[in-house]
Amino acid sequence: MMKKIVDLRDDLQDYIHIHGLLKKWEKAKNLFESNPFHPSLNTELLEPKHRLIYSFRIDLKYRALFICLPDEKIEIIAITKHYRKQ
Repeated sequence: MMKKIVDLRDDLQDYIHIHGLLKKWEKAKNLFESNPFHPSLNTELLEPKHRLIYSFRIDLKYRALFICLPDEKIEIIAITKHYRKQ
């Protein structure tokens, strides 16, 4: 069964529009739903691991944080800027 991202909450949809991420979001969402571990998504389990919060890359600056729901569903819980240590 394929992973399916459930509809985004209104605040997350607003965030995507405000930050001009709609095209990048759609591309990352489609890629994730067809292959959650595609190398360009850099999907990872975040620390602390026991919380079971994961993330995947929307672009180099933004990441989607998500949790796994029953029936192969995915809920995006936040979209955040991703800072890399220099």
